[in-house]
Amino acid sequence: MRMNRAALGSDPRRLYVIGDIHGCASLLDRLIDAIASDLGDMPGDECLTVTLGDYIDRGPASNSVLDRLAINPFPTPYVGLKGNHEDLLEAFLSDPERGDDWRLCGGLETLHSYGVDVTSVMRGRNYAAAAQALEAAMPPAHVEFLASLKLSLTIGRYFLCHAGVRPGVPLHRQFKDDLLWIRDEFLDSRSDFGKIVIHGHTPTHQPELRPNRINVDTGAFMTGRLTCAILEGTSVRFLSAVG
Repeated sequence: MRMNRAALGSDPRRLYVIGDIHGCASLLDRLIDAIASDLGDMPGDECLTVTLGDYIDRGPASNSVLDRLAINPFPTPYVGLKGNHEDLLEAFLSDPERGDDWRLCGGLETLHSYGVDVTSVMRGRNYAAAAQALEAAMPPAHVEFLASLKLSLTIGRYFLCHAGVRPGVPLHRQFKDDLLWIRDEFLDSRSDFGKIVIHGHTPTHQPELRPNRINVDTGAFMTGRLTCAILEGTSVRFLSAVG
């Protein structure tokens, strides 16, 4: 089941935190199996899986990724966070004239995964018709899932979000745009943020482990590697699905 923060009760014994999926449904399937194997004899309901956003765009199967996440495919409770690409999708549906922003960031692949004709959109035309077709093609479960996504989550010593946080701003006062979009000011900072920030958004070939942050975006759509951080007490290790 998907859970909100209030329903979690005490902090989970183990956190599984998955980086940017970007339409790579086959890698997601492999990582789901890897998490199930990693659990071993530990009860799944004592753990929690969190995805850090960017489920859609760039990769070939955004529709299929949302199919899976909408019904919680994990052997644990699950919380989904929002990424900047979900924000771009919402902006496109509410104002199709913003289609250029989304098209240049991988939106064509998402439209195609829902069976929407992208011939005109590729040329920067007929965005309104494409938005209408996408709304008609999206199952209610996908719409509900996207509406449920949170901007951040605090678990014990960790603060989880998609992109990162603005240094010098308390975690509880971070702005949406920074949580979804920030890069250099956050990545270059050596500040103590008050919690260790677990994030994605900026792809690297290997997960990054820093004193103040952990980056689990290994660029699945480019590298064929989808990564999950496993956090248990002060221990940090990683699982990857490769394809």
